[in-house]
Amino acid sequence: KRNVMEQKQSFMDSLSPMQIFVFGIVEGILVLCTIFFFILLPGYLNGDTAPARDNAPSVVLPADNNAPSAPVAINLAEVDEKKDHIRGDKDAKITIVEYSDIECPFCSKFHATMNQVMDEFDGDVRWVYRHFPLSFHPNAKPAALAAECAGDQGKFWEFLDLAIERQQSGIDTAGLKKIAAEVGLNTAKYETCVQKQTFASKLADDTASGSRAGANGTPYSVIVGPNGDKLPINGALPFENVKPMIEQFL
Repeated sequence: KRNVMEQKQSFMDSLSPMQIFVFGIVEGILVLCTIFFFILLPGYLNGDTAPARDNAPSVVLPADNNAPSAPVAINLAEVDEKKDHIRGDKDAKITIVEYSDIECPFCSKFHATMNQVMDEFDGDVRWVYRHFPLSFHPNAKPAALAAECAGDQGKFWEFLDLAIERQQSGIDTAGLKKIAAEVGLNTAKYETCVQKQTFASKLADDTASGSRAGANGTPYSVIVGPNGDKLPINGALPFENVKPMIEQFL
């Protein structure tokens, strides 16, 4: 060890002041790199440290099987029968408001859950669909705009069902146009609506209301009971989990 120290000292003595200065900077950089590699990098990779993000929604939610069983306070926008898309009996005892992304794979799973809910609780539940397109899904916003244009012709749910069914392979511009034709839209009117982004403000309103209601990813839903009590559904819960949440309000 002493020989090593003596060799290092001899080496340093042979350097000019400028060389010593440069050597010190390089040595400092190497120390910092070592600290990053062994201390900071593992935390970054494990999600303890995240890069800066914008305020756009950026999460997809798997099933949360620890969902609350008691009503909680949620700032949910009232259902507007003139603006909202409603499936089922409009006077049903229970409302489920879903904030969703047409390109989100977990939303596809929850769409199946909600279809089962509507079959099982026919007449007791109405399903309200609102848009919450995620920033990293390139087809999410165009698909939402297209669905609204379909809704303008009275075909929202038919368009939505097909778009979610084909979300992994058929919701680019050509795929959405094909769905529009399949559900019987006036394609010229549809294309004009899409190109003008006629319903961009509707999407913005839906997303803003979702954020106020507590959504930070998709799918995010809220069950509203007959007395206005609210219960959140975080993620793509299966029907077996959603069923008892609904039944407690009946």
